[in-house]
Formats: sequence, structure tokens, C-alpha cells
Amino acid sequence: MNAALPIDAAAPGARRSRQASVRWGDRLVTIGGDAPVRVQSMTNTDTADAIGTAIQVKELALAGSELVRITVNTPEAAQAVPYVREQLDRMGIDVPLIGDFHYNGHRLLTDYPDCAQALSKYRINPGNVGKGDKRDRQFGQMIEIAMRWNKAVRIGVNWGSLDQELLASLMDANRRRAVPWDAKPVMYEALITSAIESARFAQSLGLNANQILLSCKVSGVQDLVSVYRELARRCDYALHLGLTEAGMGTKGTVTSSVALAILLQEGIGDTIRVSLTPQPGESRTQEVVIASEILQALGLRSFVPSVTACPGCGRTTSTTFQELTQQIDNFLREQMPVWRERYPGVEKLKVAVMGCIVNGPGESKHADIGISLPGTGEAPAAPVFIDGEKRLTLRGEHIAQEFQVIVENYIQKRFGAAEPAN
Repeated sequence: MNAALPIDAAAPGARRSRQASVRWGDRLVTIGGDAPVRVQSMTNTDTADAIGTAIQVKELALAGSELVRITVNTPEAAQAVPYVREQLDRMGIDVPLIGDFHYNGHRLLTDYPDCAQALSKYRINPGNVGKGDKRDRQFGQMIEIAMRWNKAVRIGVNWGSLDQELLASLMDANRRRAVPWDAKPVMYEALITSAIESARFAQSLGLNANQILLSCKVSGVQDLVSVYRELARRCDYALHLGLTEAGMGTKGTVTSSVALAILLQEGIGDTIRVSLTPQPGESRTQEVVIASEILQALGLRSFVPSVTACPGCGRTTSTTFQELTQQIDNFLREQMPVWRERYPGVEKLKVAVMGCIVNGPGESKHADIGISLPGTGEAPAAPVFIDGEKRLTLRGEHIAQEFQVIVENYIQKRFGAAEPAN
């Protein structure tokens, strides 16, 4: 047998986007270039309710959202924005706020300058800023305000609210082709053209290219991949990724994961959002968790310690390993808002919770700290591996509680050394 060639670990592509930045006070979030892919989310509160909106923004930020978008659709919402910012500052939440504008953004930003100043970025949809002569004038009005306050702008095209005049023009041109395209490629072209031409128009008005981000959102996986591949080929603006309506539960999680992973693996995308419809009673923060997990699974970012666990089979005699996995995973996530500051590097920790001896010891050795629980016919003992070596064995009815204490002590010992001296 011939010797196999070395296998290199798969790595994302090397598309190099222009670097943009989003500011709030002393807080600067860089996007694109060499910066990490950023996680973004959006509130579903009525922005006119400043307290309720600030509370949800705080929840999203603590869950790991690095930028949070809020709806600004009425005078009442615009008036509330500065108070949302004020409440966040009082709570010590310095996450940048993005204003989501449709139809009347030019009026709201003009009539409520405190709103324009309090936001860190404006999202403008070129498909609904106006028609005919009004379009360029009202779009330009928003760009001029962004320049006045030194704000970044995301030009966000959406196939559900596409510029109909542009689409009609491209369809007419398509009919004149010797071999006309199918309808879908014409739609793709309209999305991409709208985004890039709007960005260039913004630049012609004086907005710096480093303050521009683009998005072309659709709701189908293959559509998103096709559109963004072509968008990335034609421009070097920083790109925001996300399905426009991913769906609920498993469907929304899977479609978002598949679509974003394909593009991110190709080096396309600088910020992402999982537009997940919350299930009844589910926290809005679930979309942040999924976005973070996508980046962590690809090896692009580390947000929380990872927990490896077996799915269970006939060898596993109880639900102990399931309960322990959930307990450890919840514990690690709940502690991360504090640990990010206290234990730098803890997000790269790897924990293994296994249900029997088949893969248990091996997976535990690969993790920083792992436990192999007893399965069917195995001795009622749970070996614990730390840094690849078996250190002790737990027995009895309190294995779960004892292992959590071991994990806590390991984190304090390994990552606590980075704490500044008092």
C-alpha cells in the first residue's frame, strides 16, 4: 500500500474584505479584514418601550451578540432610541446599536438627531427608500446624516422588498438577450446590482468605503450561496450573512447552519445573524447561541467551552450522562459573562462527558477534562481524565456534583493565573 499523503485540516477560504468599523463611545467593533466574524442579532420588542428594549438588548449582548439591531419605524421609536442607549450605558452594556430603517428612515433620522447620534450603524434597504426621483434623494439624505455623525451603514437588500424598478429594467434587458436567462438568475442579478450600485452611490456622496457593509438576503439555502458567491466576487465590501427568514426550531437551525457554513468555509462573510423564529416561550437569545455555535464548529471563533458527549446506546444504563452533560453545558454558558473577564481563554476549554467505556476514555483523553460514566455491565466507577491523564475515579450517587466541582477547580487553576493581581 502506498503511503498516504498528509491530510491538512480544512480551513476557510481566503477572501479578503475591506475592513469596516462600528463605534459607540470608546467601544470599537471592527468588521471585515483580519477581524473575526461577528455575531449580530435583533430585538423583537417595540422600540418605543425603551426599558423593555434595553433589557432584551442586554440579554442578547450577554449571550454573545456583538452588535444588536433595533427597529426604528415610528417617531415614538426614534424618540426612545437615546433612552435605550442611556439605559444600556447605566447597565454597563456597551454593545453597539444598529437602527433598522424602512420607508421613512430619511424623515426619522432628520427629525430626531438624538436618535441618529445614539445609533452606531444604520441599516438602509434600497428597495424601500422611495421610488423614482425620491429614491436617490431620500437615500442620499440618510447617507449625509451618516457622514455627519460618522456612522457606518449596512445597505441591506432583501428579495422580499427588492427595488421593483431595477428588477423590471433587468427583466426587460434579459428579454432582449439572444438566449434569455431563467427568472431566478435575473433575481440574483437584481439583488447584487442593487447592493453594489447603492454602495457606489453612497461613496459618490462622500461616505467612506470603510463605513459600508452589504447584505443580500434570501430565504433559500442554495439561493443565498449563489448570491453571496457572486457578490463576493464582484466587490470587497464587508458582507453580512443570514437567511432572511430561517424559520423555527430545527428547520431554522439547520437551514441557517448549512447556508452560513458553506459560505464561511469559503471565506465569505464578516458578520452573521441567525433569523430564527422563537418557539413559544423560547428566549430570543437562542439565535445568538446558534450563530456562535456555527462559528465555533467551523473553528473560526471560540465563545464558550465545548462539551463533547455521546448520543447514548444500549450500552448506557441510565440517563446520568445526559443529565450531567446538560448540567455542565448550562453551567458553563451561565458563567461565561463573568468568566470572559475573570478567566481569559476559558472559552477554548474542552470537556467530555461519555456514557460507557467504548469511546469514553479516548474522548476524555482528547479533552482538557473528561469523564467516562459506567455503562451496562461495567463496574460502577467513573474515571476522570485531566489533560490527557487519568487522575481519579468517582463512585457513588454524587458523581455528577463531584465532577462539576472538579471542572470548576480546573478552570480556576488553569485560567485563573491570568487574573490581574489585586
